[in-house]
Amino acid sequence: MATTAPFSRFEWMIAWRYLRARRAEGGVSVMTWISLVGITLAVFALIATLSVRAGFRAEFVDTILGANAHVTVYSAGRVAGDGRLERGFADYDAVAGRVAQVEGVTRAAPLVKGQVMVTAGEGSTGAEVFGIRPADLEAIPRVGIGAEAEGDVKRFSEGIAIGSGIARELGVGLGDRLRVISPSGVKTAFGTSPRVNAYEVVYIFTAGRYDIDRTRIYMPFEEAQAYFNKEGRADEIEVMVAEPERVDDLAGPLLQAAGPDGMLWTWRDSAGAFLRALDVEDNIMFVILSILVLIASMNIVSGLIMLVKNKGRDIGILRTMGLTEGAVLRVFFLCGASTGLVGTALGVALGCLFAIYIDPIFSFVNYMAGAGYGTRRSGASMRCLRSCNWPMCCRQLGCRCSCPLS
Repeated sequence: MATTAPFSRFEWMIAWRYLRARRAEGGVSVMTWISLVGITLAVFALIATLSVRAGFRAEFVDTILGANAHVTVYSAGRVAGDGRLERGFADYDAVAGRVAQVEGVTRAAPLVKGQVMVTAGEGSTGAEVFGIRPADLEAIPRVGIGAEAEGDVKRFSEGIAIGSGIARELGVGLGDRLRVISPSGVKTAFGTSPRVNAYEVVYIFTAGRYDIDRTRIYMPFEEAQAYFNKEGRADEIEVMVAEPERVDDLAGPLLQAAGPDGMLWTWRDSAGAFLRALDVEDNIMFVILSILVLIASMNIVSGLIMLVKNKGRDIGILRTMGLTEGAVLRVFFLCGASTGLVGTALGVALGCLFAIYIDPIFSFVNYMAGAGYGTRRSGASMRCLRSCNWPMCCRQLGCRCSCPLS
């Protein structure tokens, strides 16, 4: 007795006939449509939710890395001749050069850091000064060239660059002068007196993180060395890598390049708690949505059970005509698999379209809800750096703040 090949043409034909059965023939098509819609919505929800979560994670990581070093190389310290513990690098250019030669490193820059108080008029606030060379400042993604900022970064050597939060707090802008006060100042016979210098604000950046925009000041490297009494030394080496997610793989080569007293602090160390929370949330969300897909797939199973029960007489006729048990099984397998595959394909398509066009969709929803278009403020409109009596604020930038000019 000759046997037919699995998934022959007649098996597809019978399966298709059962999928489009009319109501008078058992109403299986209704269950097929319910199963199809259920699978489509479940897969759509899975892709849309995970894509939004992935986008949030990418934006969050980009914000962390935008103005911060991927890896910070610092010194464990040496005991000087007078018994003091000296930290930092005296041969910082050599160390930075060795670190820059490590495969995967895109930039290595020496830094001088210090805590200061800045004042302007009657306002004052604390800040952290980063002494950096102009070329290295220009290469910082959310601060240098191409970043959202005011002023000319090429003039950095003539003054200082401050965050938009400091500018807003003190009510200063381009061309104004800030008084920078350091407690570790001039050493005199009567002790150490605070050092007070005034610098022109030549650049105002918006990195997108409150803790950076509100506290960070960049100062030319040589000026920072003189200001903090660190001539000939750098506190640390700021390192940028090509693949920040794989920064742990570079730990060994970086430590070898940094020297015997070199130590590392990566961006994962500083943001590890947030990243672990995101990973746990992603995993839980995936499990929950996978259960949703499993529940939707139960519709297919129930539909197949109903189909088999309704087609008992047809199965007997097919068996009499010579179909094997395997052939009958494949017919109903094709019915369920076709529904699942089509539903999955439609869900993937809808999920991808939702992820690609999420901004227009949200704008439309906001418009239908009465909020109007443009409720998502642009980066420029978020930078109401100045108080409301400033000419460039609110009306010119178009930001909807509480300013009476808006």
